[in-house]
Amino acid sequence: MRAGARRRLSRPWRPFARRAAIPAAFLLASIGAGSQGGASEAIVSAAYTAPTGRYPHGALGDTTEHAGLSVRLSDGRTLGVRFDKGIVFEDTEPRLADLDGDGAPEVIVVESDPGLGARLAVWTLRDRALYRLAATDFIGKRFRWLAPVGAADLDGDGQVEIAYVETPHLGKVLKIVRLAGDRLVPVAKAAGLTNHVNGDTFIQGGVFRCGEGMVLLTADARWTRIVGTMLDRGRLRHRDLGPYEGPESFGRIAGCRAAMAAS
Repeated sequence: MRAGARRRLSRPWRPFARRAAIPAAFLLASIGAGSQGGASEAIVSAAYTAPTGRYPHGALGDTTEHAGLSVRLSDGRTLGVRFDKGIVFEDTEPRLADLDGDGAPEVIVVESDPGLGARLAVWTLRDRALYRLAATDFIGKRFRWLAPVGAADLDGDGQVEIAYVETPHLGKVLKIVRLAGDRLVPVAKAAGLTNHVNGDTFIQGGVFRCGEGMVLLTADARWTRIVGTMLDRGRLRHRDLGPYEGPESFGRIAGCRAAMAAS
């Protein structure tokens, strides 16, 4: 862990940040409307709370994870949820994105189980309370983690996809899923890509707008090249975008700007 480094526990609203490893979120068109519990209620920010040492993995530089999730609503209220045992939030920060197209964002998180490792989960508002809407399967083994890349309409079909790297230090598999009702359904996957160095407090790369399309920027498995990945009719296309020379490399790709930088 870098001296003095601390993990960021909340995601502020910053559209189109221009550097990787700086939080960025989508500028959502109408967060004051939608079906998240009433016309005046929508999630506008989220943060992890309740630090705990009960899951001492250390992938993010220390053995402190979080048992709680708190959100602030557009009417000024805050809501929260807390796990008293078992599952923790093993993540750098929550991410906000409108996954169902109702104009109000959901919260994307990483949850880890003491025996089964990590899974991607989506939380929303229901009956004026936080509610887990959908989740992937757990990876299936203790101390196996996943690192989110970001969320965007990756193929231009009007639906938002979520990208993450499953086991970024071991298997290094990029996976794309999409919210369908109360499920996260697989869309595509590709091996040999990563976005996190074991022990770093931040995730690298992210979702970038390159020209007219959305591109996932990650590193190759050996951390020598930057790879751009696009979703095209259910398949992933990859392009070598140059040498990897540190986290700042992602902000130097000509014609690309961050839409949702990892952090």
